[in-house]
Amino acid sequence: MKKRTALITGASSGIGMEFARVLAKKGYSLILTARRKDRLEKLKNELQVPCTIIVADLSKESDCFELCQQISDKKIDIFINNAGFGTCGEFVETNLKKEIDMINVNIKAMHILLKRVLLKMEQRDRGIILNVASSAGLLPAGPYMATYYATKSYVVSLTKAISEELKENGSDVYVGALCPGPVDTEFNDMADVIFALKGISPKYCVREAIMGIKKRKTIIVPSLKMKLAVVGQKVLPENMLLKIVAKQQRKKTNR
Repeated sequence: MKKRTALITGASSGIGMEFARVLAKKGYSLILTARRKDRLEKLKNELQVPCTIIVADLSKESDCFELCQQISDKKIDIFINNAGFGTCGEFVETNLKKEIDMINVNIKAMHILLKRVLLKMEQRDRGIILNVASSAGLLPAGPYMATYYATKSYVVSLTKAISEELKENGSDVYVGALCPGPVDTEFNDMADVIFALKGISPKYCVREAIMGIKKRKTIIVPSLKMKLAVVGQKVLPENMLLKIVAKQQRKKTNR
């Protein structure tokens, strides 16, 4: 078996950590990056494959480019573009610095790393990139999580465009977006929310993601309930849909 390597951002918890475990079982060498070195070291000790740890704060553009430099000589077969976080509350009340950091991670870092890794894969005409978005990115907007929904809409839109370009050019590189609903991870604590809907497990989410990758789906929505919700929202008038979304998000703010 040829040596294969996977790069995972946001690998210290949740979906990123679960991808690391699953890909390690499949024999991939791993490049794991996140802010928390202790978490990454603990995960490395758990896995029975070669792991390279790169500590980076992807809210900083300089760290994004430094990460790109550190992987410049690596052959990346799979890239799980997972780092991201959210925040909840009325837009006039949410913390601006946290929102700017969120935009930097969810959009800028995602974009920089996607472009750099895609260029490397295009040279070999093979590879898999999965951008971890959210079902939020499939909706027109998200009152009370306005900035988060907007960042994930960017991820979905960019992914769809790049995927179509690759198909039209006959490329064997795959780019898709994972769009789960609530997942039981540390996202809740970071966003200062309690999900109004029951979340799926990271293990289930990753299993569904891998199945979607095998089918080369551009948009992967785990769980039947969320698939039905995504289909259902397409038939609702936008003003009605926004009221429904606002009601669900408001539950998280105790308003």
